[in-house]
Amino acid sequence: MQTHLIKRIWLQIKQPLDGWMMLFIGLVFALSMVLLYSANNQGFDKLNNKLLYTALSLCVMWAIARIKPQTMMNFAPPVYALGVLLLLAVHFKGVTVNGSTRWLELGITRIQPSEIMKIALPMMLAWFLQKYEQSLRWWHYLLVLLLIALPSALVLKQPDLGTTLLIVAASLFVLFFAGLPWKFIFASIIAGAASLPIVWNMLHDYQRARVMMLIDPTIDPLGKGYHIIQSIIAIGSGGPWGKGWLNGTQTHLDYIPERTTDFIFAVYSEEFGLLGNVFLLALYLLILSRALMITASAQTLYGRLMAGAITLSFFFYVFVNMGMVSGILPVVGVPLPFMSYGGTATLTLFIGMGMLMSISKLKR
Repeated sequence: MQTHLIKRIWLQIKQPLDGWMMLFIGLVFALSMVLLYSANNQGFDKLNNKLLYTALSLCVMWAIARIKPQTMMNFAPPVYALGVLLLLAVHFKGVTVNGSTRWLELGITRIQPSEIMKIALPMMLAWFLQKYEQSLRWWHYLLVLLLIALPSALVLKQPDLGTTLLIVAASLFVLFFAGLPWKFIFASIIAGAASLPIVWNMLHDYQRARVMMLIDPTIDPLGKGYHIIQSIIAIGSGGPWGKGWLNGTQTHLDYIPERTTDFIFAVYSEEFGLLGNVFLLALYLLILSRALMITASAQTLYGRLMAGAITLSFFFYVFVNMGMVSGILPVVGVPLPFMSYGGTATLTLFIGMGMLMSISKLKR
């Protein structure tokens, strides 16, 4: 009797989950825990926090995976509105850390509302485009631009260029999968190129410096170029096999900045080398491959738009973080999915995975 009950409970738990996706994510998570122990100077405080964040995020993912995609679609407008309201709250009552006002203090915890918009904005756009699928006119696209511009401007003002880029990218992925007319795409590219001087003038001095350091970080090797130079040294010094776990000199001599969050890939490369990087990239490619299969099998427009946006956003996060740490992209503060330490970012990633599983299992 007891064995039968346990079996029924287990079947209920695993029913909405995608086994292959869980396996690949679990392997990346295991790597992250091993790496975080080293990056945090063999301390357990961040390990315990990451374990707690991940356990809570898994529960949320499981709950979302049980919701039908069409039911989930109905939550898009209120979730978007809540996200915008939280961003406004950050503007007026936010917590400032290292010169950036990105967090809201909720007593028992602190949240970063801009992370919520990584999911809320694609949901809203997918809902809007499915609602007017048969009657799209040019002014609908203007409304789409307004939906994107409002939260993007609020996040950029914090300032948080990295998250702004991720939000805009996720939105563009939705429009791409919606079959956006080429004339609109070309017009957007031309408008974007024309606005670059304005965007450049809106950037803070440190953000402009990051772009300049991309061209030549040795211009200011002990100042603004110091972090990226040390990161590149760490990656290169790992060689083919790495220096070994807990043996990274750049890491343990405190040369690598933000080594538990944005620059954790530099720690990984130094300790596990090229072979470790190939293994990690293989895991990410397996996650992406499974997500693309889910996207291709989606039976509704909303499911296809959301699955496609989540999949390409995941690729964008990995590409930008690794490119940033390797010195081929500007430093914009993008975490490495499932590897970097961070509560709200972890929750957002697992929400996205839960949506993919919902689209895969429930279909409609």
